[in-house]
Amino acid sequence: MKNYLRIFALFILFVTALPFCSLGQKFLTTSRRDTADLTFSGTKINPYDIQFDQSGSLSISGYVDCYFSAYSDTVNTLGFVKFPTISPRKNQFGLNMAQVSAKYVSKRFRCTTTLFTGDVPKSAWSDVYNHIQEANMGFQLYNKLWLDVGFFRTHIGLESIQPRENMTLSLATTTYYEPYFLSGAKLTYQHNDQWNFQINIFNSFNQFIDNNQSKAYGLSLSHNPNQSTSLTFSSILSDEISSSKIKRPRLYNNLCYTYKTIKWTVGAELNYGTQKKTDSIADSHFDQMYSGLLAIKYRITPDWSLYGRSEFFDDPNEILTGPVYNSNHQIIGPKIAGGTAGIEFKPIPNSYIRAEYRSLNNLDGNIFVDKNAQPTSQRNEFLIGIGVWF
Repeated sequence: MKNYLRIFALFILFVTALPFCSLGQKFLTTSRRDTADLTFSGTKINPYDIQFDQSGSLSISGYVDCYFSAYSDTVNTLGFVKFPTISPRKNQFGLNMAQVSAKYVSKRFRCTTTLFTGDVPKSAWSDVYNHIQEANMGFQLYNKLWLDVGFFRTHIGLESIQPRENMTLSLATTTYYEPYFLSGAKLTYQHNDQWNFQINIFNSFNQFIDNNQSKAYGLSLSHNPNQSTSLTFSSILSDEISSSKIKRPRLYNNLCYTYKTIKWTVGAELNYGTQKKTDSIADSHFDQMYSGLLAIKYRITPDWSLYGRSEFFDDPNEILTGPVYNSNHQIIGPKIAGGTAGIEFKPIPNSYIRAEYRSLNNLDGNIFVDKNAQPTSQRNEFLIGIGVWF
């Protein structure tokens, strides 16, 4: 014990005498002070000024999106139609979202935070972090290798929850059942302008907060052979059963293709998912689901465009859909086909005005209820939307 006290006393003596010796003065004057060090500064009466990284750039942006909708089916107790996300309220004007984003980007660090409000976060977002669309940060590990952690918007699928990033106003049924938001970590390697690789781990398939002890693991690969074409494959392995004693692993695979020219925009998506039927080791059978969409836009003039989309979704064993009831109050796996047609006007480049018609048909039973309270297999939609970002 006495030896430790002697060593500690010598260390204190050395640190105290260091500024007064010639070697110490040379060391202190030639070493670079860490001006961003916050150690022991939080409780100071008059904290010293902190110098931040001057090599990075901070950008603030906003986005507002409004709509009017008309649906042929009824709404639920919350006032939303079936499959609610974008334009979820019936026969009224609404606000899809009003959001503000802050992005900080430097050579070795990046951060993104987006807060939003409106009908989209109320109808389809996290119950816990309702107004956080994304909040993540990352740093460069080595050259082209980055590690990002936090809350993310999904990278899976062709369509986004922000209407400005889509061709249509409505979301396809397959998009509705894909993840909207994820929390975890991403390890990304950008090999060059044509190839990107990513592996990730998330709390859940579509939650910010983990619902069990199992994590979701994924990988993504994107290839951009030229400026017009992109191809992206994503796969995510998860187990969404709330009980830790039951294991029913699910594998969801997504393939997206886009082609963009001055006149044409084409997007296609294919999905295939499997999930183990039971938690029994002896049972090797798996349930399956399929879905896809094809969307095409033709720009007539720089301001006017026509667009259309076809979609298909088949989940016979309710891998993703959960409780969807038919007219006999039985849970079924929906088998839905749909078509959308619309027109878009862009008064300025960072805005749009769209009007579209959409028809959805469930091919295996009545899952909608019309205005006369009668079960039906079809829903008709008419949407008008306007958005601007700055």
